[in-house]
Amino acid sequence: MGRKKKSIQRDLTPDPRFHNKLVARFINSLMLDGKKSTAERVFYDAMDIVEERTGQEPLEVFQKALENVKPFLEVRSRRVGGATYQVPVEVTQARRTALAIRWILGFTRGRKGQPTSQKLAAELIDAFQNQGSAVKKKQNTHKMAEANKAFAHYKW
Repeated sequence: MGRKKKSIQRDLTPDPRFHNKLVARFINSLMLDGKKSTAERVFYDAMDIVEERTGQEPLEVFQKALENVKPFLEVRSRRVGGATYQVPVEVTQARRTALAIRWILGFTRGRKGQPTSQKLAAELIDAFQNQGSAVKKKQNTHKMAEANKAFAHYKW
């Protein structure tokens, strides 16, 4: 945590197809080396695949998938008198979204043998159905917080 003033959240312009700021944020996180048009193409191709496979509105599938991956609790290391404790803390709304995006993209990039749009579509469909690696990561995070509930009084 910095000691200076809080950072200012800049306002994002919504994406061109869905006119959604969350989608724009996801595309920005997906982007590598400043290649935004490539990231947009990958994301929109993935949305087309999602619509084809699920038969549902792709934006709703995307939002539900993110909602299923967002963690509510996490553990933070806290040093008390020479011992380090894993203290469970609630996750702020902005960090929840950031973690969900990061986890989905991380596990998307970890899949092998397919184009990125297909990997992203598969990861989003898995998250939408409450399965897959990103949802498992959320569950593990919650389990860690639950296991360390005894140290909750060290919260700062």
